[in-house]
Amino acid sequence: MLFVVGLIGVLASMAIPGMMKARGAAQAASALGTLRLVNSAELSFAITCGLGFYAPDLPTLGSPPPGATDAFLADEMTGDVTFVRSGYTFSLAGTSHPSAPASCNGLGAGQASPGYAATADPIDSTDMRFFGTNSDGVIFRHTASLSATMPEIGPPPAGSPIQ
Repeated sequence: MLFVVGLIGVLASMAIPGMMKARGAAQAASALGTLRLVNSAELSFAITCGLGFYAPDLPTLGSPPPGATDAFLADEMTGDVTFVRSGYTFSLAGTSHPSAPASCNGLGAGQASPGYAATADPIDSTDMRFFGTNSDGVIFRHTASLSATMPEIGPPPAGSPIQ
């Protein structure tokens, strides 16, 4: 009996690193999907509601346009300036532009943004995959957070695009 318990312990200790690696890969894939969703929501906002300008924050994407039943993003992603999903913290920011018109979903004149930057930082410090995207629609990855360096338009100073 002791031999069987010991064997199970050895097998379990060999399987845990593989399971953690698979968990990290699944979380990273979910983060990429969420950033693609944010890009899509921002593009929809700019085309249908922002007259070419983007939403400056997540709560703005949570307000549906007139006549629509659904917002640009789901409620669980737009309740605050950041949200947590699948082991990542997501944020979105855009710099307001004075010439931006009022949007159809209640954003005032001069509050919309000509660009935006969205980032995903892992909650678990052992997973060193950080992601960011902007109004260009390209998602970048890096081994450090892109929160402070992700521009609203163009590539970040560090990181590489995901193909």
